[in-house]
This record gives sequence, structure tokens and C-alpha cells, in this order.
Amino acid sequence: MNQSSPTQTGTGSVDLLRLAKRGQAVAVAAAVFALLMFVSASLSPYPLSYFDVSFMASGGATTAIAAAGQTLVILSGGFDLSAGAVVSLVNAVLASSMDPMNPEASVLLWTVIGIAIGMGVGAVNGFFVAVMRLQPIVVTLAVMFIVQGLTLLVMDMPGGFVSPTLGAFYLGDTIPGLLPAPITLLLVLVAFWLWLKRTSYGVTLYAVGSDEEAAHSTGLHTRLVTFFTYVLAGGLYGLAGVFVSAQTGSGDPLVGNSLLLPTFAAVVIGGTRLGGGKGGIVGSLLGAYILMIVVNLLLSLNISAYYSTIAESAVLLIAVLAGSLSKSSTLSHRLRDLSVSLKARGRGWLVSQRPRDDKRLSFTQPADRAPQPTFLQRHGHTLRYVLPSFVCLALVLIVTEVVLGNVFSGWRYWDSLLVLSCFLSILALGQGAVILTGGLDLSLPWCIALSGVLMTGLVAGQDAALWTALPIVLGVAAVIGLLNGLGVVALGLSPIVVTLAMNGFLQGAALLWSGGTPAGFAPPSLRWLMTGKIAGITPVIFLLAIFVTLAVLLLGKTGFGRRVYAVGNSELAARLSGVRTGRVIVSVYILSALCAAVVGILLAGFSGQASLGMGDDYLLPSIAVVVVGGTLITGGRGHYLGMLGGALLLTAMQTLLAGTALPFAFRSVFFGLVILAAVLALRE
Repeated sequence: MNQSSPTQTGTGSVDLLRLAKRGQAVAVAAAVFALLMFVSASLSPYPLSYFDVSFMASGGATTAIAAAGQTLVILSGGFDLSAGAVVSLVNAVLASSMDPMNPEASVLLWTVIGIAIGMGVGAVNGFFVAVMRLQPIVVTLAVMFIVQGLTLLVMDMPGGFVSPTLGAFYLGDTIPGLLPAPITLLLVLVAFWLWLKRTSYGVTLYAVGSDEEAAHSTGLHTRLVTFFTYVLAGGLYGLAGVFVSAQTGSGDPLVGNSLLLPTFAAVVIGGTRLGGGKGGIVGSLLGAYILMIVVNLLLSLNISAYYSTIAESAVLLIAVLAGSLSKSSTLSHRLRDLSVSLKARGRGWLVSQRPRDDKRLSFTQPADRAPQPTFLQRHGHTLRYVLPSFVCLALVLIVTEVVLGNVFSGWRYWDSLLVLSCFLSILALGQGAVILTGGLDLSLPWCIALSGVLMTGLVAGQDAALWTALPIVLGVAAVIGLLNGLGVVALGLSPIVVTLAMNGFLQGAALLWSGGTPAGFAPPSLRWLMTGKIAGITPVIFLLAIFVTLAVLLLGKTGFGRRVYAVGNSELAARLSGVRTGRVIVSVYILSALCAAVVGILLAGFSGQASLGMGDDYLLPSIAVVVVGGTLITGGRGHYLGMLGGALLLTAMQTLLAGTALPFAFRSVFFGLVILAAVLALRE
């Protein structure tokens, strides 16, 4: 009788343990999904029916399909912020192109068209990420705005019709009364993924996400795989656009804007590791439905829909934290460091507690005899990256004079230019400081909106309440920045995840505070600041001059500024040099939130009142002015004067475009192209 050897038995046990560990995240997601389904069914007075299953399957399918594409990108170690924009573009194209009266419209043809559109956008992303070696976050953010602009060119407002045949196919029954079509579509995706992950492409995808350099060293085609990853992800976004078109039966150029946060949350809930190398599509599909059930449970408990983005953000952060808790996690390291620091302080061992005797060596040669470097030697490297934005500004001004006139003939144009650029100039300091440390702040849009809504709601158009409201608004912004910074430093989370989740929290907070309709008006003094005149000059320009001076001094002449650059060049080297890197990172996020709050206040004064979407148009421009101003997107290089030049340049370009016959939607396309061109031209 044959018996297995101990070695064989041990190997088999190891394989089983390894297989169980791989499927642990999916098993947990499946268990949570089952639990939530049970709770949802318990709260309903009626038993779960086939219609309920079909309705739930169709309700979460769009997010699930988009999350599947996002999973591929995250497995490769990247991020894709263009998913929602692709969904909107496909929806707009189908709604404006399909004949709603044609009962024989080809479902296959329009599905292929939608997927092809998504793959085309994915190919653009993949080219810049894989071939040109640019940062995925910058590329996909720029492409997101380009695609949003193209979508508005196709359809500038909700409308159009989608052939009913598309809805009948994707929302009907594969097997009547037994298998809904959305579940069939998801099962096809699962089967495709189970095949794909076992191909050479799938193996290389995991290798790239785990360690791209090591994978490349072993001879794997890492760039080709990265390129096709973005193409495949784009195809899945396109399929999500086809499904949402079938679901709605019409077009909406903003239909995909709300998908960014849920798709990231679904991927994380499903067990895919941010940074790549671990996870899969099956878990992400379950994560999308877990998220949908959580939101539905809130609604069934009569909790305001305004809490939906708060719930999605909370689930995202909880899932990220749960997936990163271990003895080697950043949070564990921080807690151990704190314990050791407290013990050392109690025993008087800290360096800060020792006598501060100056033990530096004296110079053998007096400093005044040393050769002094010239101005170009001291500042040549900085001028190389600062001057291009001002040179381009001069060219734009000349073109504006030729096309529109009145640029060099009076003060009126310059006054308008400086007033309109003050918002980006202020945001550039906060976003620029964050980028200089190697981070990114995606919470600016709703930090701006919440600040404006808070301000107008508190002052209610009265000057007397302004000085009470200002500290409150700025205090709230400081807390927002503090939480962003602590999420990055203490919890060790990605700046993208932390600030994206914070943006969701702030959106919910703004909706709850305003009840969906902001009340109140800006006080007269604030309106005078933004629209009044002192000797023909708008008063805010004087404050802008003071702000610019302080910003240059802060980043260029203070110890804080030097530490910001040190962290951006190498956080580890800065820490080993004695820089308290955690404090620096937290400080830049606080600075960014404060700048956003100031912009929200000024925008409310400029328009006379606040609106919920007032910050939406400032995310990409806040990054664009920093990059166009010569700042390295990965941190460590840049100057505020360059950022100021970028703010003036983009505002001048916007003014020039406004004076032409080009559609307003072209502005998003233009900004996206500018930031891609700047990153390519100024990369090292």
C-alpha cells in the first residue's frame, strides 16, 4: 500500500495553507456580504424575492464592473482616477448616437463601441504611464479632466435616449425567474478573471505590482503588461458605461462623477492591496455590493442620503486600516516609537533634554575671505524651472493683445487677471507644499465648498459676525488638515486614499450643514474686498501681494521650508538627519486645508454667496499651476514664484479662451493637456 512521504505531506499542507491565505480576503468579503444580506432581509417586512435579487444585482453592477477595472490598475501598483469620466463619456456617446426608435439596435455593436472607447482612453493612460514613465496619479487625473471636457462637448446637459434593446438585454433575465442578466455578466467577468490570472500576463501583473524592478530584471515585459493593464481597465470602464446607459435609458455627462470613491472603496474592501501585488477582481465585485448594501441599509433606517458619501468614506478607511493592521504596519511602528519615546523622556535620554553646547568646528579661514558665488550660481537651478512659466505667460499676453486687445493699454485687464488668479495663487501654496513632500491633496474641492458654506451660513450677510465666523472656519480647516496629515503619518495610509476619503466626508458634512441648499450671503465688507476699488485697484490685490511675499519667505527662507524640501527629496534621509518628518507632513496638510478655506471664503465674497459645487473646478488647476511652475510632482523640487507664474499663466490662458468662440467645456481639455505637457517638459 502506497503512503505519502512526510515531505510530500508537509508540502501539501503548505500548499493548502497558502491557498487558504490567498482566498482569505475573498472569504471575509463573502462572509460580510452574506451577513449584510441577512440584516437587510431581516429589516424588510417581506421575504427576499427574485425581483429583489435582480434589482440589487443591477443596482451595484456599474460600480462592480468599474471596480474590476480599477483592481487591475491597483494590482500593477498604480491608481486610475479616470474611471468615472470614461463611464460618463460612453454614456454620452451612446445616448447621443443610438436610435431609440430602432428595436433592432445591435447590442453587441454598441457594447463593442463602448468598450473600444474605454480601451482608447486606457491606451492613452498606459502610454504615458508605461512608455513615458510618468506618475499614474498625475496622468489619470489629467486624462480624467480631458475626458470630462470631451464628454461635455458630446453632451452638455442630461438628455438623449438609449435604445430599449440595450436595457432589455442587460437588465432582463438570462434564465427567466432563475438567473438575472446582471449576475450573468458578473459571472462572465469572474470566469474571465480566473482565466486571465493564470496566463503569463496575469503572472507578470502580480510580479509588477510586487516589485517592478525585480520583475524587469528577470526578463518579464513589465512595460507592455502595464500598458495593457490600463487598456483592459479602460475596456471595463467602457463596459460599465454601457451598463449604466442600459440602466438609465438616457445620457448624463456627470453620471460617472460619483463613481471614484465607491470604486476605490470596493477594491479595498475586496482585499486588494494598495500598492499592488495582492488581490483580485472577485473580492472587488463583492466589495461593490457590500458598499451598496451599507448605503441601502442607511436609507432603510430613514437616515439621510447625505450620509452616503460619509458612509462610503468610512468604509474605505476601515477597510484600508483592517487590511494593513499587523506588527509591521506603520501604526504599530508609531505606537512602539511613542512608547520608547515616553520611556526615554522619563529617563532623560532624549537628545532635546541634553545640554546644548555648541561643539561645531570653527572655520580655518574667515568666511569673508571665501569666494562668493554669483547670483546665477546660487539660483540658476531654480530659475531653470521658474522662468518657463513666466516666459509662457508673456507669450500668452502678447497673443491676448493681438486677439482681444486692451492688455497693455490700461490697468483693467491686469486688475481682472490678478483678482481671478488670486484663488489659484493661494491654493498653490498649500497644494504645492504637499506636493513638495511627495504627497497630493484631493480633499480641496469640498474643503473649499464647506468653508464657503460655513462662512455664509454663520455671517448671514452681516459684517458684525465676520470676525466670529473667520476663526471658526479656519479652525475647522485646520482640523481637516490635521486629520489628513495624521492619516498619512500615524496610520501610514496613502495620501490619495486619505484625502479622497476626506473629500467624501466633507461633501457629506457640507450637505448636512446646508440641507442641500446653502443659505446666507457674504457680508458687505467681504464683497467689497473682492469687487470694490481703492484708487482703481481691487483691494484683494494688496492682500495677494502680502500673501505672495509671506509664501516666498515661508518656503524659501525658513527652517520649515528647508524641512519640506528635505522630506520631499528623501523622507528617510531627512528623518536620519534629525528632521521630525511626521510634523512636517502634518503641517503641510494643515497649510493646504487653510489655503483651501481662505479660497472658499474669498469665492463666497466674489460671488456674493456660496454654492455646493464651488470647489469642483479647482482640483486639477491647483495641481496644474504647481506642475507648470516647475515643481517636481514626486517632491523635493520647486519654488513658490514658479507656482505663482503657473497661476498667472493658467488664468491668462483661461481669459484668452473665454474671449474666443471655443466651448466652455474645452477648458477642462486644455488644462489636462497643459499639465501633461508640463510634466513631460519638466521631468528629470
